[in-house]
Amino acid sequence: MPTVAQTPTEQPDSPGILSRQARTRFQALGATALGFAGAYYEDHIQPVTDSYVEWASNVRSSLQERIQTAVENYMPFRN
Repeated sequence: MPTVAQTPTEQPDSPGILSRQARTRFQALGATALGFAGAYYEDHIQPVTDSYVEWASNVRSSLQERIQTAVENYMPFRN
């Protein structure tokens, strides 16, 4: 039986080392998954949503212009 002085402080199979390795691998996997998700978004989703965003922006601008014109032409007290 080894004495306390001969026992290494950190075992090669200690949970701390395994959890650090697992965390590192998980983070690498997460970064890879985010890369694929970003590429998928840019290739498949963004082109579709951009047209809807542009349409909504055009509708908003048109509505804003109509309201501004109506407010400018509104004269409640004409002589």
